[in-house]
Amino acid sequence: MKILPAQARPTIRPNPDWFTGDVLQNPIIAAADPKSDLHALIVTFAPGARTAWHTHPRGQTIHILSGIGRVGRRGEAPETVRAGDTVFFEPGEEHWHGAAPDHAMAHVAMQEAEDGEMVAWLEHVADADYV
Repeated sequence: MKILPAQARPTIRPNPDWFTGDVLQNPIIAAADPKSDLHALIVTFAPGARTAWHTHPRGQTIHILSGIGRVGRRGEAPETVRAGDTVFFEPGEEHWHGAAPDHAMAHVAMQEAEDGEMVAWLEHVADADYV
């Protein structure tokens, strides 16, 4: 057993090239064991904040902890998600996720790396794709 103290995993502000708006990340686990590629973190989005378009080589699961959010995939209208909802994005699926325009949202994001790659970041989500 290994306990990972909260103070050893401080809150960080992610790279602004990958997000629009005010976003905070709290790491849960970044695979330290070479046999595991699992990464998980809590991401908190201020109203209107969202990720850029991106993909994951092994897919991504998000579980909404609080608030109201939006999720979108390339070529489709965004969908609303709420606390308790879980969303799985397929491997290689271009997608984004974030808060609704007038509500904050927090989710747990879980994804696995493949050959050391966990995410491929693309362009920011245009306002027309968000609303």
